[in-house]
Amino acid sequence: MSFRTASKFARRELRGGLKGFRIFLACLTLGVAAIAGIGSVRESIQAGISSQGTQILGGDAEMEFTYRHASDEERIWMDENASAISEIIDFRSMAVVTREDVTERGLTQVKAVDNAYPLVGEVVLDPAIPLETALSEINGLPGAVMHPLLVDRLALEIGDTFTLGQQDFRLTARLEGEPDNAGGGFGLGPRTLVATKSLENSGLLAPGTLFETQYRLLLKDTTDLEATKAEAEARFEENGLRWRDSRNGAPGVSRFVERLGSFLILVGLSGLAVGGVGVSAAIRAYLASKTPVIATLRSLGADRSTIFLTYFIQIGVLSLLGIAMGLLLGGVAPILLGPIIQAALPLPAVVTLHPLPLIEASVYGLLTALIFTLWPLARTEDIRAAELFREAMNAAKGLPALRYLIATAALVGLLVASASYFSGSVTLTLWTTGGIAGALILLTLASMLIRWISRKTAPRARRRPALRWALAAISSPREGAASVVLSLGLGLSVLAAVGQIDGNLRNAIAQDLPGVAPSYFFVDIQRDQMPGFLDRVENDPAVSEVENAPMLRGIITQINRKPAAETAGDHWVIRGDRGVSYASALPETSTLTAGEWWSDNYSGDPQISFAAEEAEEIGLKLGDSMTVNILGRDITGTVTSFRDVDFSTAGMGFVLVMNEAALVGAPHSFIATVYAEEQAEAQILRDISNAYPNITAIRVRDAIDRVTEVLGSIAAATAYGAAATLLTGFLVLIGAAAAGQQTRTYEAAILKTLGATRRRILLSFTLRGALLGAAAGIVAIAAGILGGWAVSEFVLESDFIVIWSNALAIVIGGITATLLAGLAFATGPLKAKPAGVLRTAD
Repeated sequence: MSFRTASKFARRELRGGLKGFRIFLACLTLGVAAIAGIGSVRESIQAGISSQGTQILGGDAEMEFTYRHASDEERIWMDENASAISEIIDFRSMAVVTREDVTERGLTQVKAVDNAYPLVGEVVLDPAIPLETALSEINGLPGAVMHPLLVDRLALEIGDTFTLGQQDFRLTARLEGEPDNAGGGFGLGPRTLVATKSLENSGLLAPGTLFETQYRLLLKDTTDLEATKAEAEARFEENGLRWRDSRNGAPGVSRFVERLGSFLILVGLSGLAVGGVGVSAAIRAYLASKTPVIATLRSLGADRSTIFLTYFIQIGVLSLLGIAMGLLLGGVAPILLGPIIQAALPLPAVVTLHPLPLIEASVYGLLTALIFTLWPLARTEDIRAAELFREAMNAAKGLPALRYLIATAALVGLLVASASYFSGSVTLTLWTTGGIAGALILLTLASMLIRWISRKTAPRARRRPALRWALAAISSPREGAASVVLSLGLGLSVLAAVGQIDGNLRNAIAQDLPGVAPSYFFVDIQRDQMPGFLDRVENDPAVSEVENAPMLRGIITQINRKPAAETAGDHWVIRGDRGVSYASALPETSTLTAGEWWSDNYSGDPQISFAAEEAEEIGLKLGDSMTVNILGRDITGTVTSFRDVDFSTAGMGFVLVMNEAALVGAPHSFIATVYAEEQAEAQILRDISNAYPNITAIRVRDAIDRVTEVLGSIAAATAYGAAATLLTGFLVLIGAAAAGQQTRTYEAAILKTLGATRRRILLSFTLRGALLGAAAGIVAIAAGILGGWAVSEFVLESDFIVIWSNALAIVIGGITATLLAGLAFATGPLKAKPAGVLRTAD
């Protein structure tokens, strides 16, 4: 028969409506909607960054330098190409407030601005006064504005005085908003805004101190951004220039959003996989009910291909309907929630319909539908006319024909390739796909084991009839134990893995790290201040260890005389400036893994010792040359050794160390870490701050809290994605419960006839739900622990312990979900009259 005949049969089947396909549609719709929604939010943020790049950046372009101001040549170039220029100096310092004999200190990120700031947008102050007025000098005391968080922390009032370095300031307003704050990246302290000229006597910008200068440019209307960038980099990149422009005003934020969005979409794929289990179960149940129809068609001469095409077309149309509904929901929901999304984000978002995430979601939805429908559809070929007297679909066993297995494998490969393309990370996709596939295999084996154990233990529960009935039902293929364990177990596995990873990461940061991390980082210590500083901290009995090193910042510009990006790609060591130090002797805390350290008092050509792990990642070898731009000067050295550098303890560690003669003549400061008892930390801070106002102290515990807050947000976002997977699994449970209602009704009728009470039958239903839920939860814990261990061991490279509170919650969640789904459909079987049920069965 022809395709036309199959289409006609399919149209007639579609007239029956959505009966038997509601769960099918719900699973497909929810999975597609989750991916489309996540992708739409991601695209909205990217579009906001792109369309409002000038506002985010604070100009059309920005030229940034470390440790220095722009040279005369660089300023002349800016004047020639820009219609307006604003210079900003950014650094960390300590805001100090003294009241009688009490002194309060707070870490702050200082932004010093000129009269042209801001070139774009407005600074929002409370009270609402012009920024120029707020920063102006009155009676010899310059003004400053401060973020409300720091104002409250230091208990300041408008008009109060505080100190930065050696300069007093008067608080004139609270800083409620900065037009260019969204592109500023991660900061450890709240913002304080001052005029650059007011820092002349502060001692905070001495040679060698850590600061960055940013020159915001408004370019002429006819300017070609790409050509201007190329010209600037060609002339000044070797001087340490970092260029940003309005095409991507917040590259760090953009990169983070892209990667997190891609990861969450891959998490959403696990939801689609769960939905696929529901899709497969729904199709299998539907085709089982169509066995008489299929057998009749076969008896009338319909061949296998016609039967397959009939239901392939029908299910294909319904799949397209489910995908369309998912795209509509996932595309429209962010628009409806637009005000909430924009209010929650620190940067602008263009919330509208974005085609790309909808295309991505539709591709995932279509491939998932094909993968999970092809196998049950292939079983229609096994139905013959004689099956009018048998239950072929229920009894079918074994694998489908080889061509269907090959097609399924090809579709899975296409899905993985598509995910790799859309996410931009083959490694992340393969890890995620492997995790999902491994969990599905583990859950399938677990469902088989559960049925086997139930079948073996049921006879031993003779004196507990409710338990015996529950075990007998679980061992039966009609109960759908596989669908329950697969659908619920996969969703719980994702949640379990997220919980284990998040719990271990929080433990490492909040509990383990403070035990090995220093109490303080002290930065901007001048060379002549080092003897007094070391005398104070090294002679304190509460201080267990002090480390110090010279500190410079440099940009790796070339490797083997070629641009660094050609060798290292987009590795973090060449993105932006890195901490650089020098040493004559090998530090006691360092261990060489390869090569040799230079001799004491070595004064020949520059030599470099590089971090071993990072060297391996970028393909660096002993003998390679490397050019580092420090303070606008290129220094080229030879890599002569590799060192183990452990960044996990938050202690002092430099990716790149040079011999002393190579850098000692450059303006620089020193950095120190102090390990002290917690009760002594406040006194150490007071003494150092009073003696050396220019030194900035970064309390590691405060930094840990800040990092923990960010990680908590990421974990929450991932948990929401996993929750969508779990919701899909719950829908599959409902579908399985609905599909098995007729079987449970017949079972209840038989038991009532044999004298069983409704209470005992209900107890049997409850026990089977609880047992299946507990089994799914236990398997999910195993999968989650395995996944959490793999990520901790191979990705985070940290110790792993089982978070048992999370594991217990997973088991309870599994039991609760199956109980709710099963008991929701228990009323009908319990109320049914045995005579009517048995008469209908006959």
